Amino acid sequence: MEESQKIVLVMTNLPDRPAAEGLADRLVADRLAACVNILAPCTSVYRWQGKLERAEEVPLLIKTPAALYGKVEQTIKECHPYELPEIVAVPLAAGLPAYLAWVAGETAE
Repeated sequence: MEESQKIVLVMTNLPDRPAAEGLADRLVADRLAACVNILAPCTSVYRWQGKLERAEEVPLLIKTPAALYGKVEQTIKECHPYELPEIVAVPLAAGLPAYLAWVAGETAE
């Protein structure tokens, strides 16, 4: 895979659909992501500050070039209401070359 086509899948969760849509719109409008999938709400179970917590959240799947990860992370932190948002990126080992090229093209300045 060419350097320009190294794509990552960034995942985060938002507390509700309006917050998820707002972040998705900003990432795509700012050309930091080619596509953001807003998934159905899910239940997250986790330990926070020593207590077992359960929350309904809206997951986002963000497709972006690896080179833009830092800007994506910063934008998520700016827009996210949580003190410590989940922000993880997974490198894609392979993908349809035309799709990867589209992601790169839609995020090019």
